[in-house]
Amino acid sequence: MLAMDYRGPYRIRAQQKPDPEIEHPNDAIVRVSRACICGSDLHLYHGLVPDTRVGTTFGHEFTGVVEEVGPSVRNLKVGDHVLVPFNIFCGSCYFCQRELYGNCHNTNPEATAVGGIYGYSHTAGGYDGGQAEYVRVPLADIGPTVIPADLDVDDAVLLTDAVPTGYQAAEMGDIEEGDTVVIFGAGPVGIFAAKSAWLLGAGRVIVVDYVDYRLEFVRRYAQCETVNFLEVGDMAIHIKKMTDWLGADVCIDCVGCEAAGSAMQLLTGRYLKLQSGSATVLHWAINSVRKGGTVSIVGVYGPTFNAVPIGNAINKGLTLRMNQASVKRHLPRLIEHIQAGRLDPKQIITHRVPLEEVADAYHIFSSKLDNCIKTVLIPPRARSAQLAQ
Repeated sequence: MLAMDYRGPYRIRAQQKPDPEIEHPNDAIVRVSRACICGSDLHLYHGLVPDTRVGTTFGHEFTGVVEEVGPSVRNLKVGDHVLVPFNIFCGSCYFCQRELYGNCHNTNPEATAVGGIYGYSHTAGGYDGGQAEYVRVPLADIGPTVIPADLDVDDAVLLTDAVPTGYQAAEMGDIEEGDTVVIFGAGPVGIFAAKSAWLLGAGRVIVVDYVDYRLEFVRRYAQCETVNFLEVGDMAIHIKKMTDWLGADVCIDCVGCEAAGSAMQLLTGRYLKLQSGSATVLHWAINSVRKGGTVSIVGVYGPTFNAVPIGNAINKGLTLRMNQASVKRHLPRLIEHIQAGRLDPKQIITHRVPLEEVADAYHIFSSKLDNCIKTVLIPPRARSAQLAQ
């Protein structure tokens, strides 16, 4: 099969690799119809995630058609078109029983915090991902969801991560009616967090970024206010000026370890690697939220040390909430929102690229070229199937 192949930081290519096989009775083999490049994939691409091994296939956002099932699979059949949450989870452990699917205790032998994730280094279990023509899906009775007949596949692929992560980011903010919500990051997750904040009752939504075309897009898509942080001095003071000097009720970090905006954070976090990523947004969020407010974090950071102003958080009486999104828990609500017309995820897709051109697709997305918001990769067999229809 053709698959994305990681050769080291900034070095990827499309290459022929062995087809995946059933390795366990609960496995399924899925022929990929859509696969996205996620902002989190860029952390791997840039060499910032430990134990990202040469030869890995990335991709934790994908849909596909079931080609083969193991003998124990009962809930899927050959021919089903499914969306596959980025979490790999067992469904039965202490955490899965509490719908904390991103913290499954049985799918990642390499760590005790996060469960398994497709295509996300050996710190997340070492599973190959879906930027390929085929992918092995373990625990296939638990994770995949059959795509409803009235749901566009381009909407479905965004339900595998970006939409649920943005929604959970807003949900963890405990937004109350009329709250002012500040979202750091105008990438896909930040865009969906802004849209979700309105659904949860926000009275004012402000998105912070520095890329003009992304700010223009989120203003149009999510009907929110925007701030270009390159045009302000102190971010906390600027947010307080916008909020009667109180601060925002909720601040949401949708950026993570590659945040720009502070030369010191970039130096220590991204270049010298003295901490597990640039903690710029963590500082801004803690310092910009009002006393007694909530900080929600879905941006990805490494598993080690980060210097954050925890004293400010304590003295302000803040609530800090964070986690990997538990995709499966949110799907019924989000599918209902799409079917009712309240959400239209596929509008954020700006680039549809053949899998053969995956290296160019990463370069465009990483370098923010060509007004790129979200990139979808389409494998050759998926294109052939479309032409046959």
